[in-house]
Amino acid sequence: MTMTGVDRYFEALSGVLEEIRLKEAASIERVGRLAAETISKKGMLHVYDTGHMLTSEMMGRAGGLLAWSPLSFSFGVNNPGRHRDREAKPAPKDFAELIALALARSNVREGDIVFVGSVSGKTPNPVEMALQAKAKGATVIGLTSVEHSRVLEGEHPSGKRLFEVADIVLDNHAPPGDAMIEVPGFERRVCPASGMAAAAIMWAVNCVAVQALAEMGIAPAVYSSVNLPGGPEDVRATEELYASRGY
Repeated sequence: MTMTGVDRYFEALSGVLEEIRLKEAASIERVGRLAAETISKKGMLHVYDTGHMLTSEMMGRAGGLLAWSPLSFSFGVNNPGRHRDREAKPAPKDFAELIALALARSNVREGDIVFVGSVSGKTPNPVEMALQAKAKGATVIGLTSVEHSRVLEGEHPSGKRLFEVADIVLDNHAPPGDAMIEVPGFERRVCPASGMAAAAIMWAVNCVAVQALAEMGIAPAVYSSVNLPGGPEDVRATEELYASRGY
């Protein structure tokens, strides 16, 4: 029987998720309980994800902690020139200063947790974010593919990759190159593992944190669905509760 594309995808994804469950459970449990301790002290869980889904996936979702907060910044220049726009623009070398400015304007405080997501873990910004967040007294959780990252050279001036600078690493177990499925008759692998894997890891952290807080006798602010009857009112009340208590 010929395997369909649906079969191929879900078989590959199920394999990655099972590998995460078996190999990352202890780390996820550790991070979730650390998150609970942080929230119990009115700390925040910041998510800095370089170009992928987590800064949207974790925010404002039914069943999600209000303590999650996206951490992002941009530096845009509006200066069009038709005969110059196609010229190569080298990456700025002052990225460390930009990150320092972003953190100075952020809500990151000592005792918080900063989740830094980068599949390859080799580019300068996530490594610099991890280093500077640690210097501010935050705990840095690196969400990356260790197998993928190990075969790449770090582009940060230190030469280090994300898994080498994070306090705790949550490995998404994406294969080198990220794409996980071989399709007969097609030369390249398709469908990245990292996005779905990262989301699963982070929701597992969310689950552990809520359970740990409940064990402490703390009922943290968690979103309900805005689409249920009375949902908008419940969401507003939950947001007001979180704003007043800090957890």
